[in-house]
Amino acid sequence: MRVSSRLALVAARLFDSASATVRERPVLLIEGERIADVAFGVEPPPDAPVHDLGDATLLPGLIDPHVHLALDASPDPVARLAARSDSEVVAAMERAARTAARAGITTMRDLGDRGYLSLGLRGRPDLPTLLAAGPPITLAGGHCHFLGGRVEPGPDGMRAGVRERAERGVDVVKIMASGGTLTPGTFQHQAQFDADDLRAAVDESHRLGLPVTAHAHATAAVVNALDAGVDGIEHATFWTEEGVASPTDVLARIVERGVTVGATVGVLPTSAGPPPAVAARLRPMLANLRYLHEAGAVMVAGSDAGIGPPKPHDVLPYALAMLVGAGFGPAAVLQMMTRGAADACGLGDRKGRLATGYDADVLAVHGDPVGTVAAIHDVAAVYLRGAAIR
Repeated sequence: MRVSSRLALVAARLFDSASATVRERPVLLIEGERIADVAFGVEPPPDAPVHDLGDATLLPGLIDPHVHLALDASPDPVARLAARSDSEVVAAMERAARTAARAGITTMRDLGDRGYLSLGLRGRPDLPTLLAAGPPITLAGGHCHFLGGRVEPGPDGMRAGVRERAERGVDVVKIMASGGTLTPGTFQHQAQFDADDLRAAVDESHRLGLPVTAHAHATAAVVNALDAGVDGIEHATFWTEEGVASPTDVLARIVERGVTVGATVGVLPTSAGPPPAVAARLRPMLANLRYLHEAGAVMVAGSDAGIGPPKPHDVLPYALAMLVGAGFGPAAVLQMMTRGAADACGLGDRKGRLATGYDADVLAVHGDPVGTVAAIHDVAAVYLRGAAIR
């Protein structure tokens, strides 16, 4: 339902993602799809309808920088995807995006679809703002090859793969620098591309004005991605055949380079939990993420939604408790999930803040999620570019 062209939201608190602080008695004025004004401790404008949310906190709409809308979070999402026609996949993607929006996720970055289907969902007024990578670049039989992103190995093949994506109009180039658990025959502790191949892809992407983010679990894959000059590294788990490494020299390089680390966090607590191999490695993986955070790394919280039952498309809010449990401060995590993610996605001039001129993407929750992290799930209202959807 579209709100009136002018509306004042009133609540007890507002989370300021610029300063990572909570401010009291906000009055947020929406005009159309944008925020017209934000004031504190004042009366709402007399000519604006008022939505008084009471003892609630206003936050910028959450941003999930790593989702897979084409995967349906079922026990076998790859088989389910293979069995669906393109029109069926698109319908499922629409449902997934709406589910995310109702949880307050108002912007999403799809880092791997089938056949560029996610690109057709961009700009839809009824869906979250969407950025799309299309099928990730991979090898024949490589991780997620079933999405259709196979390229010929070598620098020429990598450049050709990037040009195809640029011609299709993607927002970001995603490369599978290591294997992954969704693809039999690939292994997370092994790299798929060497630094020269990755460097060719990065150079071509940057020449065409596109950022590059690399799926990288293995330490060798992370190193290759750093050597190649990628803009982001997804997962960065330092997965080994037996466990998890903690290479302080590589961690320091990530911080020094300012590469954005896409921490893969957020698990549905009522599910069976992560796969056993992940569960056994979770503690050291989170320790590495905390080390990076405390060292000043650029970090965002991405859910990898869609890859299995613990990862439905509205799972991102659970990242807050997960990272707080790992030693992060709640305000810092909320900042990662809003302003930090907006900056990482190239949307920092209009997303991730409740400030004049920004898109009116607003999540209101009962209580204070900085003081009580579970409050992030107690949704009072969601506004999607000025439209009330919950």
